[in-house]
Amino acid sequence: MEIGQQVDERVEKEIERKILDCCGEKKRLPCPLARQIAEEFKVRPIVVGQIADGLGVKISACELGCF
Repeated sequence: MEIGQQVDERVEKEIERKILDCCGEKKRLPCPLARQIAEEFKVRPIVVGQIADGLGVKISACELGCF
């Protein structure tokens, strides 16, 4: 995946797990939570957005157009 930032495969899998744990059955992840995940894993928000896209998870309630 081309995400504009090198992310260790292990970290990417952890981010995937966190996204899936947080998004619920509707596969929607609120923007503030996506930004919090990015901060927690010390990656840019776009990384979380692209990983979420790959999982079929939509970012909802986007505040700044980060995703």
